[in-house]
Amino acid sequence: MVRLVLVGPPGAGKGTQAAVLSEQLAVPHISTGDLFRANIGNSTPLGQKAQSFMDAGELVPDEVTNEMVRERLAESDAQQGFLLDGYPRNTAQADVLADILAENGTELGAVLSFDVPEEELVRRMLARGRSDDTEDVIRRRLAVYRSETEPLLQHYGEKVITIDAVGSVEEITARALDALGARS
Repeated sequence: MVRLVLVGPPGAGKGTQAAVLSEQLAVPHISTGDLFRANIGNSTPLGQKAQSFMDAGELVPDEVTNEMVRERLAESDAQQGFLLDGYPRNTAQADVLADILAENGTELGAVLSFDVPEEELVRRMLARGRSDDTEDVIRRRLAVYRSETEPLLQHYGEKVITIDAVGSVEEITARALDALGARS
């Protein structure tokens, strides 16, 4: 059973790999972005709460995100494993995830960390051509990742599997599957 968290800086290819790995490993790809869109789109109580923060230009608080993840992990397709993308973002969320899994008598299997040099990340994100992706904005997002999300790697310690995330999609997928296979 695969219970996996993907961690990596913006531009590391997590979303792309999550979709491919989810299919290869036959587990649902659960991304916080998708959860937000689904809850807001369906006007769930959590979606309405999230929307009110977003409308005010604020970040959605951890409590709301945690509850969305708790509900999603309780769905039947996630009982045989899952791949989390974009959650947890910080060690407080990681503690909540551990509690959610413990309530179900399970624990996280591994944390797959995507390693990409900063200059490559900047190049990739500039190549996307998004108007809001200036080099300054990109470097700021990378700094936020380093201060808020990178501490997860220490938090998870031996569960972390780091892979080189430079290369073709297929090469990176192969590295990820090989690394995970070595663990199972």
